[in-house]
Amino acid sequence: MIDVLKIVIVLVLSYLIGSISSSIIISKIMTGEDIRKHGSGNAGATNALRVLGKKGGILTLLGDILKTVIAILISKAILKEDTSLAVYLSGVGAVLGHNYPVWFGFKGGKGIAVSITAILFADYKIGLIVLVVSLLIMATTKYVSLGSVLGASLCILLSLVLRWGDVYYILFTVIVGLLAIYRHKANIVRLLKGEENKLGSKNK
Repeated sequence: MIDVLKIVIVLVLSYLIGSISSSIIISKIMTGEDIRKHGSGNAGATNALRVLGKKGGILTLLGDILKTVIAILISKAILKEDTSLAVYLSGVGAVLGHNYPVWFGFKGGKGIAVSITAILFADYKIGLIVLVVSLLIMATTKYVSLGSVLGASLCILLSLVLRWGDVYYILFTVIVGLLAIYRHKANIVRLLKGEENKLGSKNK
């Protein structure tokens, strides 16, 4: 039986680690300013790419991936009895921390890099499918938000089809997927209006 205290510890630790915003820290180092005051105002890799250039974007992406991996590895060490549950809990915790970072006034990013990293750990086959499809959509349409939203939707669909009966996994993908879609609500409105910024373009 899983210790409830361990579950709480995993969630809290993962949230705190996820709250370490790579884009804000890198922006402070590179420019001395808060990236949330520039571009789209989002503390994520896409806005870092637009505002800080390729170097800033890549460093932000790597930072977001690294913090997720660290959160998952620590959680697996704590929840040795069920490492799969550890991945699910730490994935959700890290995404919540990234989106609503306690260290930075609860205003963070949209959690896509964090989410896909956790999904790859949870089920690499579904993770790879979602990643490839998302990247193809982004590459062909130049809309990062569209690829992210459709990728999140696909992840939920695949979990229901391929992992039917695995309640914890499905719950994990539904929570992470819906969080991603919710964080893109403004982007979805702009997409429907034809006003969304394409990758490589300046924010309107």
